[in-house]
Amino acid sequence: MPALILDGKALAKKSEAELSLRVEGLKKISGGAVPILSTILVGDDPASATYVKMKANACQRIGMESLKVEMPGSTTTQQLHDTIIELNNNPNVHGILLQHPVPEQINERLCFDAIELGKDVDGVTCLGFGRMAMNEEAYGCATPRGIMRLLAAYGISLEGMNAVVVGRSPILGKPMAMMMLNENATVTICHSRTKGLSDIIKRADIVVGAVGRREFIRADWIKEGAVVVDAGFHPGGVGDIELAPLVDRVRAYTPVPGGVGPMTINTLIYQTVEAGEKKQKQKQK
Repeated sequence: MPALILDGKALAKKSEAELSLRVEGLKKISGGAVPILSTILVGDDPASATYVKMKANACQRIGMESLKVEMPGSTTTQQLHDTIIELNNNPNVHGILLQHPVPEQINERLCFDAIELGKDVDGVTCLGFGRMAMNEEAYGCATPRGIMRLLAAYGISLEGMNAVVVGRSPILGKPMAMMMLNENATVTICHSRTKGLSDIIKRADIVVGAVGRREFIRADWIKEGAVVVDAGFHPGGVGDIELAPLVDRVRAYTPVPGGVGPMTINTLIYQTVEAGEKKQKQKQK
């Protein structure tokens, strides 16, 4: 039986149609105001600039607005922090995205944590992570929450599954593990110091590749009938997992490209619309 393709591109397109209607609804009850996502780009990294442009385009497609803030590569931590505080205090801004990575002289964690919780639509603050991990209300990190939405849309329940997350970054591996744990999976987090990695992966019902290394996870490490989620992307259109030999023997997989990537951007926009709706409800009280 052919594997189920977890098509993030198709799901993101469907979600955008639904989000467009929600934005139209907000415009009607707010006198024309729409949710605004502020993007902060520090420096001139071409890849980061491309990602920011993709996010602005996604806002435009559903009728939202984006407020682009560009800062030079020489920006200091204090200057970036002050900019974030200004955006926190801007009543017209509903979500704030600080594009990762920032130049090395900047304390990125301090700046992430300066983002107001209600505007942390990319799910990068320590407070947001803690609340999410405790199953309290918070916006989840965009990539792992996008993965969770993708799995749910295709009817893949995590309850009782043996899940392995390869990677422990604060914006992907760690929140991914907590989200899966909250859905009653049994979760193992693997990293660069993990011993016997291939044996651990061979026991997994679902594998998430979040290590940032080209086809690092080999196809023969993954058991028959597993669910494969590849959150990596590398030149040539490959991810962190050797996918080609797996497509006929796993239960489901995310293609690269077209799987996790579109859901990351869509989730950022989705959470910004949620933030706009929450703010409108507060105004009506």
